[in-house]
Amino acid sequence: MITRIDHLGLAVHNLDTAVAYYEKALGLKCEHREEVPSQQVRTAFFAVGEVHLELLEPTSDDSPVAKFLLKNGEGIHHIAFASSAIGEQLTQAADAGVRLIHETPFAGAGDNLVAFLHPKSTHGVLTEFCAPISASESAN
Repeated sequence: MITRIDHLGLAVHNLDTAVAYYEKALGLKCEHREEVPSQQVRTAFFAVGEVHLELLEPTSDDSPVAKFLLKNGEGIHHIAFASSAIGEQLTQAADAGVRLIHETPFAGAGDNLVAFLHPKSTHGVLTEFCAPISASESAN
């Protein structure tokens, strides 16, 4: 069901400053910016080969990313795996004893359904499953 690493989520204090770094210092091109109200973040995406970097700036002081920044500072926030059947992926994880943050996928950035696994069950790594909303099997 996992088909590839989709993206790495990177928590940043200021999206504009971080975008400028990735564009000017690394020569990457920001492909897409989006506000995701369900996660209380503004995002910017960069392609690096077939994997994307997703910069995450909190839009609320009580958002999960804001809490992460307070505790850990800027840096890698999560890893996201593309899945051909996100519902089945969640069931497999739950059956293996993994604590789910989301039992049901919801609309996230980039027209994707997303759901997260709790880092206390995943060796300290916040793990996301994602699948295109338009894919017929994405909610399975």
